[in-house]
Amino acid sequence: MSGALLSASARSASFLMSKTKSMTSLNEAPNQPEEEEVETTTMSPPQEITTTSNTPPPNKTNRCESIGNRVDSSISNFFYAIGTFVSSRPKLTITIALAISILCAGGMAKLNTENRPEELWVPQNTVAEEEGNAFLSFFPPTSRFQSVIVSGGADSGGADDTNVLTKDNLVKIMEMHQSIQTTNSTYEGQNYTFASSSFGAQDGLCTIAGGSCSNFELNPICLCLVISPLKVWNYDLDKLQSDDDVMATLNTYGKEPKDFESVFGAPKFDDNGALISAEAISLSYFLKDQSSLEGGSTVDPINEEWEESVFLASVESAQVENGERLNFAYLSSRSFSDEFGGEITGDLVFVQISYVIAFLFVGATLGSKLSCGRGSRWAMSLAAIFLVALSTVAGFGVASLIGLLYGPVHSVLPFVLLGIGVDDCFVIANAFDREREGVSRASEDDTSLIKRGARALSRAGASITVTSLTDLVAFAISSSSALPALASFCAFASINILFLWMLAATFFVACMFIDEKRQRDNRRDCLCCFSRKVDEVEDTGSKEGFLSRYFRRYHAPAILSRPGKMFTLVFFSVLFGLGVYGTIKLPVEDSARNFIPVDSYIKDFSEAADTYFPSSGEALYITFTNGEEIYKSREGLATLDTRLRGLSEEPPYIAEPNDYNYQNVMAGLKDYLATDGASIGVVTGEDGWPTNYEDFVATLRSYAQFMGPGAKYAQDIALSSDGSDLEALRVKAEYVRLTKTYRGEVLDDASRQIDAMDATRSMISSWTDLAPAFPYSATFIAIEGFKIINTELYRNVGLAIAAVGIIVLITVANIVTALLITVNVAFCIIEILGAMFALGLVIDSVSVINIVLAVGLSIDYSAHIGHCFMVKGGTDNDARATESLADIGASVLNGAMSTFLAVAVLLFSKSYVFRTLAIQFALTVTLGVLHGLILLPVLLALFGPKPFASAEPIKEVSEGEDPVVKKESISPMNTAHETQHEVEQVGEDAFEENTA
Repeated sequence: MSGALLSASARSASFLMSKTKSMTSLNEAPNQPEEEEVETTTMSPPQEITTTSNTPPPNKTNRCESIGNRVDSSISNFFYAIGTFVSSRPKLTITIALAISILCAGGMAKLNTENRPEELWVPQNTVAEEEGNAFLSFFPPTSRFQSVIVSGGADSGGADDTNVLTKDNLVKIMEMHQSIQTTNSTYEGQNYTFASSSFGAQDGLCTIAGGSCSNFELNPICLCLVISPLKVWNYDLDKLQSDDDVMATLNTYGKEPKDFESVFGAPKFDDNGALISAEAISLSYFLKDQSSLEGGSTVDPINEEWEESVFLASVESAQVENGERLNFAYLSSRSFSDEFGGEITGDLVFVQISYVIAFLFVGATLGSKLSCGRGSRWAMSLAAIFLVALSTVAGFGVASLIGLLYGPVHSVLPFVLLGIGVDDCFVIANAFDREREGVSRASEDDTSLIKRGARALSRAGASITVTSLTDLVAFAISSSSALPALASFCAFASINILFLWMLAATFFVACMFIDEKRQRDNRRDCLCCFSRKVDEVEDTGSKEGFLSRYFRRYHAPAILSRPGKMFTLVFFSVLFGLGVYGTIKLPVEDSARNFIPVDSYIKDFSEAADTYFPSSGEALYITFTNGEEIYKSREGLATLDTRLRGLSEEPPYIAEPNDYNYQNVMAGLKDYLATDGASIGVVTGEDGWPTNYEDFVATLRSYAQFMGPGAKYAQDIALSSDGSDLEALRVKAEYVRLTKTYRGEVLDDASRQIDAMDATRSMISSWTDLAPAFPYSATFIAIEGFKIINTELYRNVGLAIAAVGIIVLITVANIVTALLITVNVAFCIIEILGAMFALGLVIDSVSVINIVLAVGLSIDYSAHIGHCFMVKGGTDNDARATESLADIGASVLNGAMSTFLAVAVLLFSKSYVFRTLAIQFALTVTLGVLHGLILLPVLLALFGPKPFASAEPIKEVSEGEDPVVKKESISPMNTAHETQHEVEQVGEDAFEENTA
């Protein structure tokens, strides 16, 4: 045994000495053409080997350059070691990658889905959230809203074709109402109707409230909360049909013209103020809320079934029967989830189409042949798509395990990962090809292939690390956003990009190595078990493709000539100026309407509401707390409407109070006590109110009960559990409709909404003579998002660009190059924002995510070129820029094209989310490529620093010929790596022999 060990040790020492001596000639691959000799000086460790060649010796490096060289060397060493391992054990690498990915993907079992807008797009811990929680603690949600607007059609039957208030039309509308009121819905074998089966039974679905009928009678519908002019006939079809003067009856609905505006669209009055016609009428129905939270979504199956099978079915049936006479615009509480969710789900087919397009494009461009012949890489195209899929499921699994929420907007992540992943695949494939220049496949044995795989990853590893790390950090910065959906999306993206980077350097490289062996052994693409006929064309090694030759012969000479540089700088200066202008003008808007599909009935309802009820806006509830203080300020509360008048034209934009948009239980109680107080035995003081707090609470409780005279106010007071104390009461008001037209589209005016919310809070805080109060509106919580989204955008983008600059500085290891790349990306982002303004896009919850994506994607196109420039040797910056474009320009352009083609299909989507994604991706790809392949090479040629010490000299290219591989193009760093690897391998062999 000792003899064997000594023998093995002797062989190892002998081999080491021979390899050390052979460093003077930098070993060549078998059967390679004879190359120019390079003198070397042997040093230890191998990384410090010095070389001499025909090129002038480099100038003495300063401290920054020395640090850059060491960083470059460290990154190169790291990836050379990984490349050696992966290429030596490709099947094991693939197995480990699959096992880890599948194991991580198991975390998707804990996927935390969240679809509630208030949990996705609303900043947490805001004033609006506090107000909402306080309001709901007193007044829990009680109703689901359904509404229909009926307008006159082409033949409405009246003298004025637009008048809907004819008896025939009203009869048709009443028939629709009766269908809504009486038709049954069935859920889990139980029948449900809108109104109760009998008066007082309360077994119906409607929200209980009084005042729905003009004349009190024992009709169940009179206890339901319904807002409709049909109340003047107590919703009785027979009464309407027997009415000889329907207009006189309709005029009993209100006392003055403003009372009619909430239910009659475009009403007309005679000189005496009597209603004579209207173009539309509105009917609103309210259901008792029975919702619960399931899997991140609020569900109410009983009411949702009634809304679909009764309300929507009745309105759609009426539309079919009266299409020529009447138009029906309708909305249900389930409408948004049906229409928006359906569009997103339906458009997910585009994800599948985009992956197919990406597969076809990558397959056609990754190899040197489009057909499945020698040089084709269709199997590697499939591997690239599989790489993205593995990274996606693994990243989603890990993100789910740590509790990140998953929302609808996360469905765009596959497109982001596809763009980044395919880009890395092109860079790696290009490195494999570059390392085979001048080397025929037949001359490569397995050892040579392993070395080439190691050198290829050493060449590509730094480049994909720069882009992956900058992408990861850009998204990680935005994961601190106050908007939960944005924060979660960016955290998901960061985790997925980490898996992309790791799997690209392992799984994809292993697949490339196997594919290279397949091509060397002349086996068929995708059908690797079958061999093909030997190609008679001589294989002289990998050659530059069409795009590389284009960059070398046409593109680079054009932009790097003196006129080309001047034109480039002027063009991008103008483009930047336009970008700055557009960025300043880009508004923050409430684009909630854009989420509605263009062919949705919700769109029709919104347009009808804007047309016929422009003064009707969002409800505002002013909540007063502390019963004792409420009693003390009773007179001021009863006359609160006087404080709300004259506020419709300026902030807070509160509509003029009337009987239908203003509801105040204190005003109602005061009127009731003045007329009926004595008859019911209430003792009042000189001011007309009960003389003490206890009597006040008892009187209010009796007045506002569901069967009491003030039944319509039953939901406006909050009493203690025993009914002896008044905890809070609310006064309902209404904002005017705050909309504006932006480039032909009607949008909710975010700026005025913010002003309205802030002015409302200021107004209420100034009421020091009243009980403590706070405002609440369902829209406040979204408006809080509008207030910060602009700040969030520029803060996150600014921090991301700064972080990207630092990461680029660390990985590229040169201040000048890092600065040029960072400035290039910053200019690109500004121009994207400017282009958004030009295209009519706004800053909203969707575009802000895509802007963060733009930072990550646009850095890829510049970082590859910048890093490649640093590893090109020589003192001629023009030549180095040209060589960088020829080397990696094709990979950058192919990666960009694959991303563009994958998302271009989304331009045909009906979903606002996907359409916006497609437009912004197209802008990012276009401007990113222009900056990376045109502006940055010019800037590097003008201001670029010296190359790394390990940089390869520029190749000399004759006119019309491909570059000739010279000895100088083989990095001494890589040769040292290979020597060390072989020494270690001999040692391992000796150990194995000794063990045997």
